Amino acid sequence: MGCRRFYGPQADYHTLERNDDQDQNIIIIGPWNHGGWAMGPGNKLGNLDFGIETGPFFRKEIQAKWFAYHLKGKGDGKFPEATVFQTGSNQWKNYTAWPPKNTTLKNIYFHSNGKLSFEKPDSQEQSNSDSFVSDPAKPVPYRARPIEATYSRDSRWSNWLTEDQRFVHNRPDVLSWETEALKDDLTITGNVMAKIYAATSGSDADWVVKLIDVYPAIDIKDPKMSGYQMMIANDVFRGRFRNSFSNPEPITPNKVELYTIDLHGTDHVFKKGHKIMVQIQSSLFPIIDRNPQKYVPNIFEAKESDFQTAIHKVFHSLKFSSSLVLPMVQ
Repeated sequence: MGCRRFYGPQADYHTLERNDDQDQNIIIIGPWNHGGWAMGPGNKLGNLDFGIETGPFFRKEIQAKWFAYHLKGKGDGKFPEATVFQTGSNQWKNYTAWPPKNTTLKNIYFHSNGKLSFEKPDSQEQSNSDSFVSDPAKPVPYRARPIEATYSRDSRWSNWLTEDQRFVHNRPDVLSWETEALKDDLTITGNVMAKIYAATSGSDADWVVKLIDVYPAIDIKDPKMSGYQMMIANDVFRGRFRNSFSNPEPITPNKVELYTIDLHGTDHVFKKGHKIMVQIQSSLFPIIDRNPQKYVPNIFEAKESDFQTAIHKVFHSLKFSSSLVLPMVQ
């Protein structure tokens, strides 16, 4: 159990699952920040309003029953393999495996003019790539300024993953692609994977990929969420590790390479009338240290002169079809 977009607990679950021959390993995923399941109603997180109290449900229907069985021998001890709060629909779901096995993997592709579609690019694309200048001296912040001290009064640290991504949407060093408004609900449940064909004029680069739910321009039900860009999944990948995490190597300048980036597990419904967006940038400062964009053996020992601007390109051609792989639920 833990935060809404997280890696550690899911990795722990999968590691333990390999040797779980007595079916004692289960996972619960709820819409909370750290410790949010233990106190309060859990009906909101940042600007998000779930419409139900997830905290009391977890404590009474999940946690209390688990302790009653394991500490007092009460109950049958039969718990769902995975209990997950599905955002968008704002409902608790039970699964026999995590991620579920009854999903269909489907690519959603980047196109020219900032379009995102389930159709693969063809030879008629107006352009085959989008580019931006990445400057380590002007990194993209991980949340909107002013950035308060982490544990100061009214700090937004605990909810920053739910922040409206419009604060970086129009920056020249952030690329965005989005679909048309959805005609029907679209559900993704499981691991999201990015397949990014990219090149850089430097010899190292960071790739930050964000999957975003774009709310309607006018949200009658909740006006404050009108046009909101809610991050559903994200991660950062340092280019030097594209072939091996134990043997980093420089990137060949201007060479197109495939970067496979794990955005981890999620369970979300993109509602009818919403849009799906993907943003790509090359910094997430200061939560991720700046990449000099010139390969050095140890970034922590990089000199000021090693930090250089670079031109990054993301390709969306017939040959180099950048996409996100989504686990679709019918």
